[in-house]
Amino acid sequence: MISLSAAAQEHFRKLVEQQETPGLGIGLRAIEPGTPRGDCQLEFSEPSDRDGSEWEVECEGYSLFVDAASVPFLDGATIDYDRSPTGGQLTIRAPALRGAVPGEDASVVERVRYVIESEINPQLASHGGRVSLREVTAEGVVVLQFGGGCHGCGMVDATLRGGVERTLKQRVPEVTGVADATDHASGTHPYMRREAAARG
Repeated sequence: MISLSAAAQEHFRKLVEQQETPGLGIGLRAIEPGTPRGDCQLEFSEPSDRDGSEWEVECEGYSLFVDAASVPFLDGATIDYDRSPTGGQLTIRAPALRGAVPGEDASVVERVRYVIESEINPQLASHGGRVSLREVTAEGVVVLQFGGGCHGCGMVDATLRGGVERTLKQRVPEVTGVADATDHASGTHPYMRREAAARG
């Protein structure tokens, strides 16, 4: 169940009333749930936007519609609105949104994927890059696929050895090394072109 404070319900009611759209409600969905980047998205929900699978929370004068796939991650969430002289601050607390840190009994793949999502990709995002896990071999080699600004980047080898490999080995002792499965020749928007990196 999702709990809305009286202040949050009043805040949403005012927003809905200002739109003067029949049947309008508030839509709530989880973005990248189950990962360290998990977040919530609020938006107006018109009748035509809904397919009937949503979880409806009835409020005075409108309803909050929770995306069906997001329900497991938002169950138990609380929504509050803190008024202030300069406006107000909406706060959503959803304990299940980002999932749990894998325990010691979790598989190597689970732990590697968590480190990639929680530590490595946020750093690569500053250069418009990202990395995804292809596999972990029986020998403990993590095979990765680079994308975005890292795809075709001239600094990717330094990133792979100096950053990604070191972090993974520190966080997951079973990791023996990393391998890059990316076809960097097909990269279209690298952060740094390979020719430039070679000159540098």
